[in-house]
Amino acid sequence: MNTALRAVKFIHTLIWASFVSCILSIPVFAWRGRFVSVVVLAILVFVEIVVLITNGWRCPLTNVAARFTDNRSDNFDIYLPLWLARNNKLIFGWLFVMVLVFALGLWLKSIFGK
Repeated sequence: MNTALRAVKFIHTLIWASFVSCILSIPVFAWRGRFVSVVVLAILVFVEIVVLITNGWRCPLTNVAARFTDNRSDNFDIYLPLWLARNNKLIFGWLFVMVLVFALGLWLKSIFGK
């Protein structure tokens, strides 16, 4: 594997981990009543969703990585196990929905009481 492809995979993995961290942090901040932080994290994830949608549901870095290899396995452009790369949008899409519902429930409870 050449250096350029390694660099793209590394950057892609860091960005992926950042968005997963945002998703996983939402219920923690919601539980602590820090709903402004929840909104900021959700907006960051929504921005990433818009980027994916405008790029045909692919990360723009996938196109960059494709310049450096003929490999097109689901994880050719990121350091993730094949099963996770293949199911990434499904797993973290549903998780994002679930943590937003959880946060919304806690927010409503904080407004309207028990």
